[in-house]
Amino acid sequence: MKTTPAPIIPVITAIILACASAPARSAEEPAAISPETIKKWSAPYRGWHYHPDHVMPAKPEIKGFEMVQMTDVPTVFQVPGDNKWHMTFIGFDGKGYQSFIAESDDMVNWTNRRLAMGYGPEGGFDHGGVVLGAFLYKSYDIKAPRTLKKKDGKYWTLYGAYPRQGGYELRPGYEGVASSEDGLTWRRAKDEPILSVHQKDCGSWEKSCIYQPWLVEHEGRFYNFYNAADGHIEQLGLAFSDDLLEWKRHEYNPVIPNGPKGSFNEKFSSDGKVFRDGDHWVCFFFGVGKGGAHVMAAFSRDLRHWTVDPEPLYKAGGNPSGLDKQYAHKISLVWNPANEAFYLFYNAVGNKGRGIGLITSKPLELAPGL
Repeated sequence: MKTTPAPIIPVITAIILACASAPARSAEEPAAISPETIKKWSAPYRGWHYHPDHVMPAKPEIKGFEMVQMTDVPTVFQVPGDNKWHMTFIGFDGKGYQSFIAESDDMVNWTNRRLAMGYGPEGGFDHGGVVLGAFLYKSYDIKAPRTLKKKDGKYWTLYGAYPRQGGYELRPGYEGVASSEDGLTWRRAKDEPILSVHQKDCGSWEKSCIYQPWLVEHEGRFYNFYNAADGHIEQLGLAFSDDLLEWKRHEYNPVIPNGPKGSFNEKFSSDGKVFRDGDHWVCFFFGVGKGGAHVMAAFSRDLRHWTVDPEPLYKAGGNPSGLDKQYAHKISLVWNPANEAFYLFYNAVGNKGRGIGLITSKPLELAPGL
């Protein structure tokens, strides 16, 4: 049977149109990661177990800071020579954010809550809020201890900041850099922001507000994964530094954009946390779409080019109590070698307000399986 070949011109035209509509690619971009590989790499982080209640409540009862009514942005780490776990988190008191710290022996019960870094001076870029959490670690391997690392005799972190008091995340946001002698109390290391909407290399995708950083050190270079907004869309970008003080934005930002219409990250791809997982990198972030905020993941072989798994690892409403019915986002991931389990702390927003929730890769006592 003789067949008629397809018309050549329409095919060529379709190819040209497809190329024209595709996003710009850098010359160094590696081969795409297949859906089968993404599914394989995501599998270990699915089907985890919820803790029934907040491990840090919306009203944490911190002496001298009784007005705190919401907690957010957990980051769990250890200080060299100290077996305790420490968690920084922010508290909103009706005026803005301050960063607090607590300690624990089991990563479930958190005590000794106190201030880690308060409001910046009036007129400063961080007068309305200070959000710690992008610490310099000894290792970024996914199962390495989250142990702080000294550079030039100090511990270091990047932090999110807001210039004005009087509300929740009043724009425009900035990022600063802070240092510490003990890893528990922090102060500015530079009086100017490291990232700002006013800088010359600020892209159109981030012109409204810059939010939270995440720091990675790899092969002698520092990487800052940060989320930023243009209007009501948030996406993840990347900046580079050799000294933690001066930063240059990546030419091909955003590296993890918001997703297509109808996706779980249609509106936001935000608050990334990046770790080395075997022969690749994983970025845990939160997506906003389909009526909620969800814990999602993207994967990369080079820290610059990322492929998103479209299916969340954990969806808002996963806890049947309603603890995270509205939002499940802003994670901190820690490996506990004592019971060989991952602990994923996250901001759980639901019927008990905005507090810090917990899901784990193995069941804990009072933590029924999903």
